[in-house]
Amino acid sequence: MRKKNVTAAVIVLLAVLLGGCGSKGDVQETDPVMDAAALTEEEQGEVAESVSETTPEASKEENLESSESSESEQPVTELADGIYTADFTTDSSMFRVNETCEGKGTLTVENGEMTIHISLGSKKIINLYPGLAEDAEKEGAELLMPTEDTVTYSDGLTEEVYGFDVPVPYLVEEFDLALIGTKGKWYDHKVSVSDPVLSEEDAQTGSVDTTSINAKSINAKSMNALEDGTYSMEITFEGGSGKAKILSPVTITVTDGQAIATLKWSSPNYDYMIVDGEKYLPVNTEGDSVFEVPVLMFDEPVVVIGDTVAMSKPHEVEYTLTFHSDTIDE
Repeated sequence: MRKKNVTAAVIVLLAVLLGGCGSKGDVQETDPVMDAAALTEEEQGEVAESVSETTPEASKEENLESSESSESEQPVTELADGIYTADFTTDSSMFRVNETCEGKGTLTVENGEMTIHISLGSKKIINLYPGLAEDAEKEGAELLMPTEDTVTYSDGLTEEVYGFDVPVPYLVEEFDLALIGTKGKWYDHKVSVSDPVLSEEDAQTGSVDTTSINAKSINAKSMNALEDGTYSMEITFEGGSGKAKILSPVTITVTDGQAIATLKWSSPNYDYMIVDGEKYLPVNTEGDSVFEVPVLMFDEPVVVIGDTVAMSKPHEVEYTLTFHSDTIDE
């Protein structure tokens, strides 16, 4: 009798679970012997096992597919072999590709392995590491060594900067890329590579079209990326006889996106400076000459003029300043 009860209960449960077409009116009453609640615990276990065994495999597969489809899409890891231009995006305006490259690098795909070559804004970043800064400092860490790249700006000026070949684990999604500058400190950064475009010219020459853009518009973007506040930044000073120089680091004050540098000379003999065609007078009356002048751009040499009265008569001298953004400290 127990065997018949179990079988009957199975039939009823399957009709409810798998039938799905009948209305409530199709079953008016349930025979007591077919009521699963009336079965013993052992009998209910047999019913559950029977229902499980009779569940169609197709239904199980549908559930699995539904679960898989709910997962987020994985980053793109496969791209046809070739040479592309691609966007290289970082989490910091202080770490970016050279202005002439318009935010792009050369992405090479060979045997499924992706590597992007990027040219930076100067030679102040001396190594990169594909991972976290703490791992880069460990013994045996394989650091990315720089190449020397030549870039040409819109005014015809050329410069030697550092470039790097960065392994790309996948596209679109961010990955870790640590850097170390001339101060010897490692910093963590997140970068991403996206929008690869393959062209016949790129495939043949391996070069990237790096149409230059106006330096001042670049500077505007850089300044706007800094929050208002006071910073310290290293500079490179060139020009003159070498008897006087602007001391480094300098103080940078950012207000409403405009960066002003406080430049202190090692001499009291400068009575004015000319920056971008504008004349600036000292902000002090005693001691070495101090000027407050606008920062035209980061990581690129800027020509300024200092008028010195140390000679028999005032004399304008041309100097070159480079503000190194990777050395900025609050």
